[in-house]
Amino acid sequence: MARHFVTSPALKKLALSIALLLMVYGIGVAGYMVIEGWDFEDASFMTVITVATVGFGEVHRLDSAGRWFTVALIMGGMGVILYGVSSLTALVVEGELVDYLRRSKMDKQIGKLSGHFIICGAGRVGTCIMTELIKTGHKVVIVDRDMPHLEEWRERHPAVLAMQGDAASDEVLEAAGVRRAVGLLSALTADKDNLFVVLSARALNPNLRIVAKADEESAQDKLIRAGADSVVFTHVIGGMRMASQMIRPNVVNFLDVMLRERDGSLRVEEVQLAPGSPLDGKAVGEADLSARTGVLLMAAGGDAQHLEFNPSKDRRMEAGDLLVVMGDRTQIEALKKLASQD
Repeated sequence: MARHFVTSPALKKLALSIALLLMVYGIGVAGYMVIEGWDFEDASFMTVITVATVGFGEVHRLDSAGRWFTVALIMGGMGVILYGVSSLTALVVEGELVDYLRRSKMDKQIGKLSGHFIICGAGRVGTCIMTELIKTGHKVVIVDRDMPHLEEWRERHPAVLAMQGDAASDEVLEAAGVRRAVGLLSALTADKDNLFVVLSARALNPNLRIVAKADEESAQDKLIRAGADSVVFTHVIGGMRMASQMIRPNVVNFLDVMLRERDGSLRVEEVQLAPGSPLDGKAVGEADLSARTGVLLMAAGGDAQHLEFNPSKDRRMEAGDLLVVMGDRTQIEALKKLASQD
């Protein structure tokens, strides 16, 4: 993130003023050593007190050439100092210093993250993704080129970790912690941009789960070949929602109301049963997940293609089974702990 700050005009002026001040110092030391024949220590001290205009006396008596050189040194030094003060003032007034400090703090926070999700694109789709992930308690970093989008998010969610940059850039993805992340969602406007993000992310983290947005159906195969685990067509989902509102409005409204209950934390989740869990080898009725955790068991099976919906009480759960449940955040976390407990 520091690279964005370095390109600011105010900081360039401040850096230039520091360079000019060092140049004035070098010229002053060299001038006194050549003109007056002083050693480095005396020349350096005289240069500093002259440029700083502290009013101390001369180190040694100056001849005519030395006096004129001192006059030129004072004028040059004062000019550089005034230029530096104005640059520093502009840096503070324009808010770039505060922005730099905030970005540095955010970089440190991102550097400590692991097991988080990266969202590429802070537009309308990215906003919906971010809202859902935050609501369900996940750690998120959002990346977008457009600073207004990020500023809008910071106003509504000050704690959100957001980075400005090109999500297809390896450098930006590395800064977002892609090697330590568990998932990446690419929701950029253009399919080609999402394709580049998927390629870069997959190369940096082969174990990363990647979900990409697409508008054109022809982009699906390319995104999958590039490394996406799943491709979502937002217009298809929107169309299905509109059709559902037309032919089964009460069901849709019921689901909306259900999701808004308990601060909107009621969700359908998947939990995998780990070896050694207390649930391993137990029948559904014996496990009694509803009483132990509060979740509602909707389906169970070895994988998504072999799920048994509304499993019978006699069905035995085994390590590796996928449990599809409905519950709030606290209930689902309780089940995850039970499913992974040795």
